[in-house]
Amino acid sequence: MTMTRMLEYFTTLVAADEGLPLTEAALALAQDAYPDLDIQGTLAEIDALVLRLKRRLPDEADIVQKLQMLNRFFYRELGLAGNLNDYYDPDNSFLHVVVRKRRGIPISLAVLYMEMGQQIGLNVHGIAFPGHFLLRVTTTAGEVMLDPLTGEALSEAQMVEMLEPYVATSVSRSGDSISNALRALLAPSLPREILARMLRNLKAIYQQTERWQRLLAVQQRMVILLPEQIEERRDRGLAYAKLDFVRAALDDLQLYLDTCPEAEDAAAIETQLADLRQRASHSGR
Repeated sequence: MTMTRMLEYFTTLVAADEGLPLTEAALALAQDAYPDLDIQGTLAEIDALVLRLKRRLPDEADIVQKLQMLNRFFYRELGLAGNLNDYYDPDNSFLHVVVRKRRGIPISLAVLYMEMGQQIGLNVHGIAFPGHFLLRVTTTAGEVMLDPLTGEALSEAQMVEMLEPYVATSVSRSGDSISNALRALLAPSLPREILARMLRNLKAIYQQTERWQRLLAVQQRMVILLPEQIEERRDRGLAYAKLDFVRAALDDLQLYLDTCPEAEDAAAIETQLADLRQRASHSGR
């Protein structure tokens, strides 16, 4: 599949929030690295795993039983876990590799867990917790927060401890409590937000490793996914510049500056634009 067709496919998947197929769209993120990926084949593979689980569920299974059996199947039988030996491998974000190798990171494991849980009738959502994506399952006894790496339920004290490095300073300034900050962060994430977080993980990896072509591919998807966020156009322009796509870089960065003339990085972007204009004049592009 060509890049144009891949992006058109992704655009169709994320066109509307209602009915956005999270698992299929998450799988599509891997097409930049695996252009021959059989997305429908992987979806069928996941469905086959769920069917194995469904055959074991008693007809009268309640929510707690379903949750226990899913955890046993997901973590013990399938052996899904975090890739602690190579946490920043981009493959950890690609669902078809996670399904095959049984290794991922919290958010990719969570997307797979949500797909399987929802198929057996669990009300399970993702939580965009700082630093560590979480799962939220609604039970008759209330909301349960799970660690996608292990399936273990997290207490409020554990989550407060996880949250402290991210909010301690801002909370102390506002006079609020970390517990109050915690409650505000436990709302379910929309599929679009989950996809954006997955892409930002890849973005950080590719920036650090200076894989500019892959970074540009991520930014193409970010612009499609979050068309109202002008910063993504800026970052796409910067990726274009790294690859010497001068005209495209000029278009994106000029749009950003026109939209946000008072931005903190406006001077830096103007300097970048001046350099690009000089490069364009020398190359005739």
